[in-house]
Amino acid sequence: MHKTAGYHQIHAEGRAFQLRRRVALEAARLISEHGIRDYQLAKRKAARHVGVSEDGYLPRNREIEDALREHQRLFRAEAQAQALQARREAARAAMQFLDRFEPRLVGPVLNGTADTHSPVSLHVFDDSPERVAGFLADHGIAFETRAHTFRLDRQRSAEYPVLLFDADGVAVDITVFPQDALRQAPLDRCGEHPQQRASLAALEELLMAAG
Repeated sequence: MHKTAGYHQIHAEGRAFQLRRRVALEAARLISEHGIRDYQLAKRKAARHVGVSEDGYLPRNREIEDALREHQRLFRAEAQAQALQARREAARAAMQFLDRFEPRLVGPVLNGTADTHSPVSLHVFDDSPERVAGFLADHGIAFETRAHTFRLDRQRSAEYPVLLFDADGVAVDITVFPQDALRQAPLDRCGEHPQQRASLAALEELLMAAG
């Protein structure tokens, strides 16, 4: 009886792993080919396509990100590398322009998963979001304003304004945090760790390494 129960448990665990893997790969395809930025939306769409209805078979965000890297390496290596380089160069120009707000690069352009659908995502820091918006307006940059909720830690979340504009055909979104938020990044969407951020100097090193 114990041996039979153990076999069934191993079989169930193996099936759950395979289903999570299939959902992760399909979510990665949707992200890469259709530009879906929301991992939760991508995994739900992927689950429906695969025929999975139970939350226990949904992959973690980290599994989706790993699958995305695999998909890009196998199917879009050259195009993805070119898109990443173009967006890192666009990020450099944007960060130089926004230097007074101590910009930090975040997201796919930093971690290397950016493709043609990916915007340049920046965090900037000023106690007055209106000052950042006014800076863009003074330079003739048309932008949209939205809001995004970030997890500050396991218990707390907060909403911050996001300004979106176009820079030579590349989408840029900048989230405006208060000045003291420069010391503590919000949590990464793939885990419980602070989100990775890069200064302009760190970005320059990435560009030099790739060049």
